[in-house]
Amino acid sequence: MPEVQIPKFKKDTLNIVDFGAVPNTEALCTKAINDAIAKCSNSGGGVVVIPPGLWTTGPIKMKSNVNLHTKNGAFISFTNDVKQYKLIESYFEGNKVIRCESPIMGIGLENIAITGEGIFDGNGGAWRPVKIGKMTAGQWDELIKSGGVLSKNGKIWYPSEGAYMGNEEKNKLPKTATVENMEPYKQALRPVMVSLVNCKKILLDGVTFQNSPAWNVNPLMCEHVTLSNLTIRNAWYSQNGDGLDLESCRIGTVKNCRFDVGDDAICIKSGKDKEGRERGKPTELFVITDCVVYHAHGGFVIGSEMSGGVKNIFVKNLTFNGTDCGLRFKSVRGRGGAVENIWMEDVKMNNIPTDAINFNLYYFGKAIDEDPETGEMTVESMPITEETPSFKNMYFKNIYVNGARQALKIMGIPEMPVENLQFKNMIIRSEKGIQINYGSKIDFENIDLRLDKPGIAVSLSNSQNINVISFKSSGENQLFWIGGVSTKNIALKPNGKKMTFDDVKMLKSIKDEVKIIE
Repeated sequence: MPEVQIPKFKKDTLNIVDFGAVPNTEALCTKAINDAIAKCSNSGGGVVVIPPGLWTTGPIKMKSNVNLHTKNGAFISFTNDVKQYKLIESYFEGNKVIRCESPIMGIGLENIAITGEGIFDGNGGAWRPVKIGKMTAGQWDELIKSGGVLSKNGKIWYPSEGAYMGNEEKNKLPKTATVENMEPYKQALRPVMVSLVNCKKILLDGVTFQNSPAWNVNPLMCEHVTLSNLTIRNAWYSQNGDGLDLESCRIGTVKNCRFDVGDDAICIKSGKDKEGRERGKPTELFVITDCVVYHAHGGFVIGSEMSGGVKNIFVKNLTFNGTDCGLRFKSVRGRGGAVENIWMEDVKMNNIPTDAINFNLYYFGKAIDEDPETGEMTVESMPITEETPSFKNMYFKNIYVNGARQALKIMGIPEMPVENLQFKNMIIRSEKGIQINYGSKIDFENIDLRLDKPGIAVSLSNSQNINVISFKSSGENQLFWIGGVSTKNIALKPNGKKMTFDDVKMLKSIKDEVKIIE
């Protein structure tokens, strides 16, 4: 990996109090903070200090060569007055769109930092819709009493009429959106909390980012990104409440960060569909280490917006505790893009409600029917085009899972199977075992699978060149199930006990493709 360039700053220090900021009131400090940042940058750079206290502000606009440093005890609360956030041409979920200004934003900057021990709170509850299924009955009643508008079916709460219209009655919105004609619906155009676009040499260190309107921290098309010692928090019910979204970025590190969020935690993205492919900027050359994820939909995630590609990512020493899904890879036909050269090791998971490791190439696509006994699915093959997503060349080593619904599930597509994966040194306790549909060149070595419920330990369907070496399991009532007319070249070598073809249930037509190695 190339060396990451760390921003450096002059020692010159400015304090926002000297620019008129008043703590512990509802008086907006927006002008004071931004004036201090602007003066610091115009004077050649340095440090802008936010001292201890409660500070209420509108959007903070970063400038080059400025370190915005927060002292312990500084709580920066972004106002819930939507009028303070102008509509601008921006980005969201991989595409150019009109959105509100982000609480913290920077475009085309170099040598910037946000550091210290302070807390930035995005007041996301004033922006986000809430689904009834994500709250207790008491919480839901309190939310309705606070105001807002319910959807027609009464299952989604919106903070305002504009937010309701922008989400529920899109057919009534202007056909060609502009900054002017979308003003009545701006509360539906929720911004990411920290938006850094086309910036170089970024440092975010030590602070807490929480309660974001949409995604939390989103570097986009940036280079030399250092994120360390961060705490990133969102309510578990927060809609689009991602933690970190690295999007079309090059060269960086993410180290010693903590996540407890309402959607995916550590997300690697690179644009969506045609726009992402035309941008052609992969996220690449990142080292991600020593992070902990609590609640999140996915702990470490690639996709689903990965149309510009993701490559050369090294991940080590992650811990997931109660995270919905551990390692999550997702896309769908139409995205295109290649995800390749991903190395992951020393990952620990505890109490995972769904899959420890999941590949889903049908995300947001038509539901695929699976045989309830075997998991086999039959999917029509399609021509390979620039819209065909590709996941290949990934290495997983030292994966330990103490409780999951399923150990590993791979749902590839027939025209472009998930290819060249290696799994080595894994101990997994789960209810269900390993299931692979449309995979190719996948090796398992030194696997210890412990099933909490009787079932199939390993299910392979329509896959080729699969080697299961030094494998042992317990708790299953069927060791291997192998099906799919396109299945070829399967090698099985259990560890610790003699295996016969009685332990392998398979289609008769592919029996010659399965070998048991003594």
